[in-house]
Amino acid sequence: MGKKVLQIFELGFPWQTQDPFLFCVYHLDHYPKGNGDMGPDPSHLQGRPLGNDFTIKDGWRMYHGTTIPGFPSHPHCGFETVTMVNKGFCDHSDSLGAAGRFGQGDVQWMTAGRGVQHSEMFPLLHDTKENTMELFQIWLNLPKANKFVDPHFKMLWHEDIPVIQEKQASIKIVTGSYRDMPAQAPAPDSWAADPMNEVAIWNIKMEAEGTLTLPKAKAPVNRTLYFYEGSAVHIEGERILPNHGISLDAGQEVVLENGIKKGCFLLLQGKPINEPVAKYGPFVMNTQAEIQQVMDQFRRTQFGGWPWPYPDNVHNKDRGRFAQYPNGDLVEK
Repeated sequence: MGKKVLQIFELGFPWQTQDPFLFCVYHLDHYPKGNGDMGPDPSHLQGRPLGNDFTIKDGWRMYHGTTIPGFPSHPHCGFETVTMVNKGFCDHSDSLGAAGRFGQGDVQWMTAGRGVQHSEMFPLLHDTKENTMELFQIWLNLPKANKFVDPHFKMLWHEDIPVIQEKQASIKIVTGSYRDMPAQAPAPDSWAADPMNEVAIWNIKMEAEGTLTLPKAKAPVNRTLYFYEGSAVHIEGERILPNHGISLDAGQEVVLENGIKKGCFLLLQGKPINEPVAKYGPFVMNTQAEIQQVMDQFRRTQFGGWPWPYPDNVHNKDRGRFAQYPNGDLVEK
């Protein structure tokens, strides 16, 4: 048998990914108490480069927000976003008329397809205590045949996401299957929708000094394990510190031996699409000519326009978790 650990690399911002994944970013922001209007007190904003605040100051960032942190309206085309909010809340609004507030373990799956605008804002709902936000956003590519499918919006509520409890670890199965336990269905046009592609997104939590054996995949796939919280983990004799990614041979079982603190990991796996990738910001196609085509389309159509009052739209402060779908269906949690 060959090596099980293929590569170890430091985690930057964003994280390094492998086909079929395009992008993965981890946000951990310890936001202060809210000011009553779902943002930080204006005194906290002095000296920040508002509109492009990506350097951690006092434990948090505003990103592209100016009064409320987050990402005001922006377009996507040709891929999917999977947004996992472990702590805090995200307010979603999009050009399809869909909206939602999700968090505390919920996952939003959005197929951008032929084009959609959306905003992702992080409302500070608590005025008497800090507002911690922990979020992953993952970009999953679409194959050429599905680049121009209709956009699709789906919620995976945390109450419905399978979590496998092993002796010394828990595995949250966002997509894929773990030891024959399947996740909920992903978006219908996703590369993950075909089980033969073995796309997996798992959030793994390990007890201090616990062990876990990752099962081998059935087919040749790319598998990357991201170690984002803990003390150290030993894999095949390698001692790996947090804030490192590990590319693994998915064709072999791998034993994780955790260190003296609770360990947290994200696993991304999938059969590569193996097609050319042309990227320009939020647009992902197969050729530069297609990139120019979708940029021209966005200039003409704005992917349907923006039906919300503000580019950094947020929902009523006292509203709970919900999803408003483009067809008018409403789910309240």
